[in-house]
Amino acid sequence: MKKIALPIRFGLVTSAVLIAYFLILALFHRHIYPAFSFFNAVITAFGIYEAVKLTKLEKPEAFSYGEGFKTGLITGFIAAILFTFFFLFYITEINAGFLSELFKVLNGGLDADTGLVTFVVLIMGFATTVIATLVVMQFLKNSTQTK
Repeated sequence: MKKIALPIRFGLVTSAVLIAYFLILALFHRHIYPAFSFFNAVITAFGIYEAVKLTKLEKPEAFSYGEGFKTGLITGFIAAILFTFFFLFYITEINAGFLSELFKVLNGGLDADTGLVTFVVLIMGFATTVIATLVVMQFLKNSTQTK
């Protein structure tokens, strides 16, 4: 259980930061512009980076690429799932008109329902997690080169 506690903790913190960022955008009515969601990748990558870095610092001799990759995936997936649940709650209970506002901004003639938009948010979170974990592991992997 101790091996998985760190990624869970960082996943919870990362999701809290993602939610806070979304609510700050909503405060200024900028949450309907999809371009602002690109910063979610930065937040997720930073959470994954910190989780993997701390895992490597705790046991540097036992740290492997697989261990770091697993830590990053767990951290990001937890953050993505919790943010998706919050997003679903937000668009159904807090701001029921959010989707119509979003589709006006997109101006693509979309007629998607709540389930599809929520699913897309979850898939985008998972994709961001995998890519961010691959990038982070390039910086934190143990080098196999000898000097």
